[in-house]
Amino acid sequence: MTDITTTPVTDETVTQQSPVQNDKVQNDKLLISVSLAVVFAVVMMLIFNPDQVQAAGKTAFAALTNTFGSFIQLFAFASVCTMLYIAVSRYGTIKLGEGQPEYSNMSWLFMFICAGLGSATMYWAFMEWAYYYNGIGLNIEGQSNEALRTSLSYVMFHWGITPWAIYGLASITMAYHFHVNRAKGLNLSSLMVSILGMKEDSTASRVMGRSLDLIFLFATFGGLILTTTVTVNTVSTGFAELFGMENTFAIKAILLALITLTFTLSSYIGIAEGLQKIAHAACGMCFVFAVFVLVLGDTGFIVDFFVNSLGLTLSNFVEMSLFTDATNDGTFNKDWTVFYWLYWFTYTPAVAIFVTRISKGRTIRQVVLGLIAGGCGGCWFFFGALTGYSVDAMVDGVVNAPALLNSATGDIAVAQLIANLPFGTILSVFYFVLMMLFLASHLDATAFTVAAVSTKNLKQGQDPTRELRVFWCVMLSLLPLAMLYINASLDTLKTAVTLTAAPFVVVLMLCMYGLKKFLSNHKFDDCSEK
Repeated sequence: MTDITTTPVTDETVTQQSPVQNDKVQNDKLLISVSLAVVFAVVMMLIFNPDQVQAAGKTAFAALTNTFGSFIQLFAFASVCTMLYIAVSRYGTIKLGEGQPEYSNMSWLFMFICAGLGSATMYWAFMEWAYYYNGIGLNIEGQSNEALRTSLSYVMFHWGITPWAIYGLASITMAYHFHVNRAKGLNLSSLMVSILGMKEDSTASRVMGRSLDLIFLFATFGGLILTTTVTVNTVSTGFAELFGMENTFAIKAILLALITLTFTLSSYIGIAEGLQKIAHAACGMCFVFAVFVLVLGDTGFIVDFFVNSLGLTLSNFVEMSLFTDATNDGTFNKDWTVFYWLYWFTYTPAVAIFVTRISKGRTIRQVVLGLIAGGCGGCWFFFGALTGYSVDAMVDGVVNAPALLNSATGDIAVAQLIANLPFGTILSVFYFVLMMLFLASHLDATAFTVAAVSTKNLKQGQDPTRELRVFWCVMLSLLPLAMLYINASLDTLKTAVTLTAAPFVVVLMLCMYGLKKFLSNHKFDDCSEK
C-alpha cells in the first residue's frame, strides 16, 4: 500500500526545517496515555490470547463489511463521479492560491508517483493477482483461464482511479479551505470546524479536534501494522532463502529492530532530511527495478497482458465498483474491494495535507488530473511489470505463485520469482534492501507526524520533542512485533486496517459535503482563475 515517504506532514502544519526554539512545546499527556494503554492492551492480548483475538477480529471484520460494505463501495464510486465532474466543469478552473506553482510539472507529478509507492507495494505487485486468481469477483470461477485473464485488471482497479479520486476529494477540499478561504491552520480539525460552521474556540470544536486526533492515531497504527508486518515477513523470508537460513521469529525481530533503530536515530539526532532524500531515491530505484523486470522477463507477454488488463479494467469499471455478489453470498468484494478502500482511507489526511502544500497556484483540474496521471499511472506501470512477470512465470511453469499461497506463503513466492530472474541474487539483495529503506523512511515520517499530533499547541516551524519522537518510534514497532510473534494471518492484518479506518468514512463524507459547500459559495469574479 501507499507509503507517504515525502517530507513528513502533520495535522498541525509543522515542518522539520528551521524549528522554532523560543516557546517550549508541551506533550498531550491524555492523548499519549490513551494511546499507550490501548497499544499495551492489544499487545498483551495478542501475546497471551492470540487465537481468541484473531477469531474476534475475524468476526468484527465480517460484521463491519457486511453492514457497511455496500455503502463504502457506493461512496467510493461517488467520489470518482464527483472528481470527474469537477475536473470537466467550470469549477475545475478555480485556482488554489495566488501566484505561480512552486514546482515544475514534472517534479510535481513525480511527487504523486512517489506517494503511491512503498515497501508493501513491492510485495503486492508480485503477489496480489495470485490471491485473486484463487478466488475472484464478477462471478468468475477461481483458478480458471478467465480468472487468470482478469486478475491484473482487478489489481489495477484497486490501485487505480478510485483510490486516487478519494485522495483527490480530501485534497481539493483541504486545498480550497487553506489556499482560497485562507484558513489559518492546515489541519483536519480546522477543516471540519469550517465545514460544520463551528466556532474555533468552542468546547464542541475542541472535543471534535481531540476525537479526530485519536481517530488519526489509531488509523495510523492500523495501516502500519499491515505495511510493517508484510514488509518484514517478505524481507526475512528473502534473506533466509538467499543465505540458506531458517526463517525464525528471531530473524524477523532483528530485522524490525534494525529498521526501528534506523528511524529512531533519525528522529533523535536529526538525520530525517537524509532519510527523505533516500526515500526519493528509492522511488526512482523502484522504477529502475520495474524496468529490469520488464526487460529481463518476457517483455512481449508482459506488455500484452498489461494492455489487455487495462482494457478489462476500463470496460468493467462500473461493475467492479458496485459488484457485491449478493445472490451467491460471495465475500470477494468485502475481503478485497471494501478492505482496500478502507486501507486507502487511512492515508487520506496525510495525503490531503501533502497535496495542499505542494499544489499552491494549481487549478482544481490540474490537481485531479495530476493525481490520476501521476499516482494512478505510476502504480499501473509498476504493477504491470511485476505482475506480468509473475503471471508469465506461472504460465511457463517456473514459479506457481497461487499454488505457493495455498501450500506455503506469498513471501516464498516473491523470493523465488526474483531468484529466477537473470542476475537473481543481485536483484534479490537490491529488492529486499529497497524494501527496508522504504519502510524506515516511512516509519520515520510517521513517527514525526504522530508526535506532532500528540503535542499541544505546536506552532508552525516547531518540532515535537526528541523524547516524544523516540517514544513513538518504539510504539510504532510494538504492534507489528506482536503480529510477527503470533505469525498473524493476512486476514488478521486486514482486520486491523478495517476496524481502525472505518471512522474515516464519516470524515470523508464531511469532506464531500464541505467541497459542495465551498464550491457552491465560490465567487468566480473575485478570483484569479478568470
